[in-house]
Amino acid sequence: MKDLFIASANAHKIKEFKQMLEPLGYDIKSINDLPEVIDIEETGLTFEENAIIKAKTISDKFNIPCISDDSGLEIDALNKEPGVQSARYLGHDTSYDYKNSVLLERMKDETNRSCRFVCAIALSIPGHEPVVFRDTIEGTVALEIVGKKGFGYDPIVYYEPFKTTLANVSEEMKNSVSHRGKALKKLLVYLNEKPI
Repeated sequence: MKDLFIASANAHKIKEFKQMLEPLGYDIKSINDLPEVIDIEETGLTFEENAIIKAKTISDKFNIPCISDDSGLEIDALNKEPGVQSARYLGHDTSYDYKNSVLLERMKDETNRSCRFVCAIALSIPGHEPVVFRDTIEGTVALEIVGKKGFGYDPIVYYEPFKTTLANVSEEMKNSVSHRGKALKKLLVYLNEKPI
């Protein structure tokens, strides 16, 4: 097994990456496994830039291959907010119940309800330029919070093929169409062709 670090401490993300990458022979480690605590400021203006900042910082500092994802929700009528600020929107420690309520209130008179989840995954290998894999899942902002599954903004993103929100279906169903799942598949294809 080859070690591959993920620039995250998010248990949900780590589990998803493990499920996808361990069958390829990669032992997924998280920032919790690094020899020291590292704080990375996400100063990028795009999901791609933030993913590269996180992966490259760890890759350069510890001389190890590292992947990082940056993801979030873009709502067209709100000028693509919350966007790269999705996790920090209205404050990092603010509950998603509150964030979702605020977004629904801001959207109450909007006719254009199109939105998407975006995920950019960066792979940084020492001595190489980082590569980025991006994908999306298109939806619309629901009229109310629906569903208890999923996390984050899932309860307010209505996905037409499922006829409900992404928080109202099984994890397997959501993962089959998710932005992160699709970007991860692109990374898998890359690693199959160019193993680390």
